[in-house]
Amino acid sequence: MITVRCAIYGDGSIEWEYEWSKPDSDAVLTNNECHTQPVLTVSPSWLSPGASVTLNCEVKHPSAGWSFYWYKAVSQMSNIYELLPGSISGTEKDSYIIDGQTHTAGYVCRAGRGDPEYHTDHSETKFVWSAGWFVSASLTVSPNRVQHLIYESVSLTCSVNSSSWRVMRFDEHGYLSQLPDCPNWRTMTRSTCNIERHRHRAAVYWCETESGEFSNGVNITLHGTHAILVSPVHPVSEGDSVTLGCKLWAGNLNSTVAFYKNMKLIQKDDRQNLNISAVSKSDEGFYKCEYSGHQSQESWMSVKGKSSRSSLSLSLITGLVCGISLILLLPLLLVCWYRKSKGEIFTSIIYFIYLFN
Repeated sequence: MITVRCAIYGDGSIEWEYEWSKPDSDAVLTNNECHTQPVLTVSPSWLSPGASVTLNCEVKHPSAGWSFYWYKAVSQMSNIYELLPGSISGTEKDSYIIDGQTHTAGYVCRAGRGDPEYHTDHSETKFVWSAGWFVSASLTVSPNRVQHLIYESVSLTCSVNSSSWRVMRFDEHGYLSQLPDCPNWRTMTRSTCNIERHRHRAAVYWCETESGEFSNGVNITLHGTHAILVSPVHPVSEGDSVTLGCKLWAGNLNSTVAFYKNMKLIQKDDRQNLNISAVSKSDEGFYKCEYSGHQSQESWMSVKGKSSRSSLSLSLITGLVCGISLILLLPLLLVCWYRKSKGEIFTSIIYFIYLFN
């Protein structure tokens, strides 16, 4: 037997009427469910500018009646989240599609049900990274490689078309923070942040402006191994040449170096570098090097298509040349037509030679 008692504290002179009801059990969150943290997944995690991104929010008790809320992470340090369009009242589907994603961004979800509605905790922040270059902001790294030794210092340079910007990072432990070496908002359009070795950590880094624009994302990893792979931190354009190398913790390379792609040996000789003269999409993959029995970790080399801007410029030049040629040939065509009507084609050819001398 269960006894339920309703206690009201206050003026005892008032007579109260009590109404008892049993809500729908399917619409009520238990205490454990209230403190459940949903799991958010994003696909793809690295994208091409303009691609669609799918968010999925998974709850521990996937029964009916859930509504899902979708957020953009503005500041994880302060737990500030901005609701995405169409999710103010929640969505019935546990997925959410973002069309035309162009820049690095972090997302969060949570779920709720019942009347009144109770909510789960927010999920962990998941990021969508863009390695593409943008006019408004770009980030470069020195030394220009993905892998770094733990004793090295690294310089990050932001070039932005904005009055203020900062460097953000999302580290290997899933923590979003502002780079301590570049505190607060900076006001120069181009500036460098030097990350000292004792403050260095593996993370994805990017620049963001106060108006909400993002640079490309840059993945930096740290290693205490005997060898690291020297590979470009930015995507390589098709048709360009690229050189991969092997760097030692101490000393120089003086014997056979091996390079692997997707775990398969592709070069093993006394050459210290792997040279690819004209990169194609098939060269994209995970690479690592090996020297004297010591292997580096793998790093992904991304290959992107030729810039559409270059194609547009080529089209404009081709059109311009064709236009000029037509203008120059037009008088000849008119003369040929006129002379032909009188049987004097040879004279028109002489006139053409005169026209271009």
